[in-house]
Amino acid sequence: MNSKMRNNVWGQSLVLNLYQCNSETIKDRKQLEEFCSGLCKRINMKPFGKPLIKEFGKGKLEGHSLIQFIETSSITIHVDEFGNRVFIDIFSCKEFDSKIAEKFAKVFFNAEKSKSKCIFRK
Repeated sequence: MNSKMRNNVWGQSLVLNLYQCNSETIKDRKQLEEFCSGLCKRINMKPFGKPLIKEFGKGKLEGHSLIQFIETSSITIHVDEFGNRVFIDIFSCKEFDSKIAEKFAKVFFNAEKSKSKCIFRK
């Protein structure tokens, strides 16, 4: 366990932005479900039920939003179909490897660029 998680830290939060993603992948509900399943496996999280996926907005604001509860908190995803961007938030009171999560997401969505920030919450 990372020393940061031992020092009265309640949880770990990863904020991940992906840019210039594959437009077909980000619009496909089945692909979004597969991403959640694959991400949970790679960061050793146990999903609690199936992900809830809804499509919202019109025009420049159109896209899917997803929430996957995990035993230790949740994964949320918001897709910007107009700009081919994906915004992912992972929060867990169980430690996970944020670099593995970022690498998997970048490859899965075929993103040209990613930006992330991981914080430990007290």
